[in-house]
Amino acid sequence: MSQANQAGGRPVISATGLFTPPEAISNEELVASFNEFVRRHNDAHAAAIAAGEAAALAESSVDFIEKASGIRSRHVMAKAPVLDPEIMAPRWPQRSNDELSIMAEIGVAAAREALARAGRDAGDVDAVLCAASNMERAYPAMGIEIQQALGIDGFAFDMNVACSSATFGIQTAADYICAGNARSVLVVSPEITSGHLNWRDRDSHFIFGDVATAVLVEDASMAPPDHWVILGTRLKTVFSNNIRNNFGFLNRAYPDEAGGADKLFVQEGRKVFKEVVPMVAQMIVDEAERLGIDPAGLRRLWLHQANAGMNRLIAHKVLGHEASDDESPTVLDTYGNTSSAGSIIAFHLHHDDLAPGDIGLICSFGAGYSAGTVFVRKAG
Repeated sequence: MSQANQAGGRPVISATGLFTPPEAISNEELVASFNEFVRRHNDAHAAAIAAGEAAALAESSVDFIEKASGIRSRHVMAKAPVLDPEIMAPRWPQRSNDELSIMAEIGVAAAREALARAGRDAGDVDAVLCAASNMERAYPAMGIEIQQALGIDGFAFDMNVACSSATFGIQTAADYICAGNARSVLVVSPEITSGHLNWRDRDSHFIFGDVATAVLVEDASMAPPDHWVILGTRLKTVFSNNIRNNFGFLNRAYPDEAGGADKLFVQEGRKVFKEVVPMVAQMIVDEAERLGIDPAGLRRLWLHQANAGMNRLIAHKVLGHEASDDESPTVLDTYGNTSSAGSIIAFHLHHDDLAPGDIGLICSFGAGYSAGTVFVRKAG
């Protein structure tokens, strides 16, 4: 375990890691499965529908999905059961308590890549924060399991701020560095979002995908040459019911049970769009100005990958013009919405080409409402 700098330090991002599930579902595959489910449902309830006692379900389409979200495909941990009209949910064999859990497994994979890219081993790391929108279990903490699997002698815990979990985790890690309580912290975000998505809901069945990311936040004194200085962070929360998931140990009904529809992801999409876009754009501009940064001069925006329309509008409000793919890259089309991991995937895949001194923004936003900004400058 590294020794914390009692005088405090300067936080940087030393490296990132990414685990991508090998299986993917295209919109065409998803629509074929969903529409078969709709046909079976409507046939089974034909009498009630004809009598006006029940409403027929509407089919989905590739065009509807792409216009609504910009998503064309998504990676998942269990493709076959998700596409099975009789199941439409992820399934895998239950693991014993002596086996590494599936959430820890993909988190470890992402973390190992981040460590390798930074030239680190377990002895260099002080802490692991597992920051994700849903945890596989209540306890022991997923973070502690990941810590053990990596062989880190330190501390770990879980944190959940929905789609902003990763940026909240980065600020928490940076605060540890600044306070001198740690010199190297892994922020790991294993997002198996296929497990809390209602694949039978036409308005949302296409949204989410599975992935895991890791961000290594360290003191600048031990960072590798190729790193990103954290210039400043800002977090914001505003309570809203417009994105909600009521599943929990006190309330465990499933969607096919009476009153169970809201035990998975539900949202009021139009309200979310209308309320979140101006809040996030203003937050970015205000924080940039506080840091003495011209928001219009930001070299790149790595935004939360939830909706292509939201990102276009936020980027326009911040930059003052329609953002190019270079200024605001997207991974939404191939990964789908991966909750807190989305902006980290965008950063991981689209930062090597920037020049020393370039300033960019990692930004998340989602349920809560929650929003987080991390302004970074490429070292050199």
